Amino acid sequence: MRGAPAQPFVNGLALSVENPYIVRKEKGASMPQEPARTARIEARISPEALAFVRRAAQIQGRSVSDFVTAAAQDAAQRTIEATQVIRVSLDDQRAFVEAILDPPEPTPALRRAFQRRRELIQTSR
Repeated sequence: MRGAPAQPFVNGLALSVENPYIVRKEKGASMPQEPARTARIEARISPEALAFVRRAAQIQGRSVSDFVTAAAQDAAQRTIEATQVIRVSLDDQRAFVEAILDPPEPTPALRRAFQRRRELIQTSR
């Protein structure tokens, strides 16, 4: 689509950057189309779990499919963020920045390691 914003993808899942239910007030604008749903996913769950999911979907006014899809995308996003974002305390942030701006002197062991590395690189050439 010309002029449409690119959708970000997280592990192959398209994340909507716009609410598809907001009607634009531009002249001639119509309701945005939902992306085509062509991929399938299947799962076997107990009847009790299905009843639980149906009830939750009903509370949100969604179909079971929409509810499960949204829940799966939410869980996937949280899982990915948990592995890609490192959260540290304010004290740890300060210590990190201080170590970068004013690094400590190399220890004797680190100096020996760098010397050994230099020797290995020179002999491999």
